Amino acid sequence: MATYQELERNIEFEFVRATENAALNAIHWLGRGNKEAADEAACDAINGVFDLADIRGEVVIGEGLKDKAPGICLGDRLGKGGSTSPRFDIALDPIDGTTNMAKGLPNSISVMAAAHVPEGHSHGMVNIPSFYSEKLSYGPAVKEAISRAQIPPLTLSMHFEEIMTHVAAAMKKRVSELVVVVPDRPRNQRYVDVVRSQGASLRLIYDGDIAAAVAPALPDSGVDLFVGVGGSPEGILTAAALKALGGEIYMRMWPHTDEERTKAADAGYDVRKVMTHDDLVKGENCFFSATGVTDGDMLQGVHYEGSRGATTESLVMRSRSGTVRRIASRHDRTKLRELTGYRLG
Repeated sequence: MATYQELERNIEFEFVRATENAALNAIHWLGRGNKEAADEAACDAINGVFDLADIRGEVVIGEGLKDKAPGICLGDRLGKGGSTSPRFDIALDPIDGTTNMAKGLPNSISVMAAAHVPEGHSHGMVNIPSFYSEKLSYGPAVKEAISRAQIPPLTLSMHFEEIMTHVAAAMKKRVSELVVVVPDRPRNQRYVDVVRSQGASLRLIYDGDIAAAVAPALPDSGVDLFVGVGGSPEGILTAAALKALGGEIYMRMWPHTDEERTKAADAGYDVRKVMTHDDLVKGENCFFSATGVTDGDMLQGVHYEGSRGATTESLVMRSRSGTVRRIASRHDRTKLRELTGYRLG
């Protein structure tokens, strides 16, 4: 019988197969203005992979709640495993950046994360009862500077000017040399104003929070900080990636209705609490997989080769080992279509 460590190595690649197939199945909808159909195609492909995977997976972050879109929802089960199979909490965004994809724009990815749930434990990931959260993410250099007391611990309660000053010191840069990514929404205008007033470089994104928030922890991304109010589910997925990459995310719930505030209070949450990746993704054993759907800063998208070929680029990470793999794959769409029954482009 295979050991858990051996199973774990195989499971890692089940996730990258799932995001690859999701990207290949959804690319048919590129630029066609139908976000729901693209999401549904990606979800179908993910389900198809996990119909064969020997795990007990429970979706704790899924589609269909915030946007009322078709897809894989909270509480759904993934995998064909029995009582002795490893148990995982799963978070997924079949297409992060659906608006980008529907408009034929860059920076959409298919992404999944999973946290092993040890026997006797209830969950390995949290599900925050707030659609939006205030988020700040940074990379390993800043985290190391904090651990060595070279800069003070950062908090979401600090003025953002102060955060930028400390991050610049950790990165051995001038403040004006920082690159900060902010979601392009009116609620984030205060961050935009600060970045511009400090003379730093600003990148605004309309969609695709996950890739942008992971970027500060990726070598050669050119991004130093991500900040802004965005989707809470995307923050959980980001936390899994940053746990493997050695970066950090801070999240604080941003309830925008009385109903959300009541729901959070009833669930025992303090909306003022700032959560780190250890609060969001428990333990030291989690996976993260992302495959590019359209070309972006983090990953190349699906590219067709001739009448039947296609290429994908993926990132897959495992926090236990700290291994990060960038996988370039070439697919025979005709053979995959025969095996899966999906459109696959």
